[in-house]
Amino acid sequence: VAFSVSNTFPEKGINIFLLNARTGEIHLAGTVDYEDIRSYEIQIEAQDKGTPPLSGHCKLVLEVLDV
Repeated sequence: VAFSVSNTFPEKGINIFLLNARTGEIHLAGTVDYEDIRSYEIQIEAQDKGTPPLSGHCKLVLEVLDV
């Protein structure tokens, strides 16, 4: 199965979160600030290597908490 990001809102989040295409793990690559953006929505797609390839998708919502 291969994972990919199909959309990120706001678009600024595409540089903050990294998706491992092989494992689907998401890592923080930048800083998040509650005062700047309070939540991110990331559309993720998973596709297998069958013939024909099948795919599924989900929406991941990340809420930033003020500490």
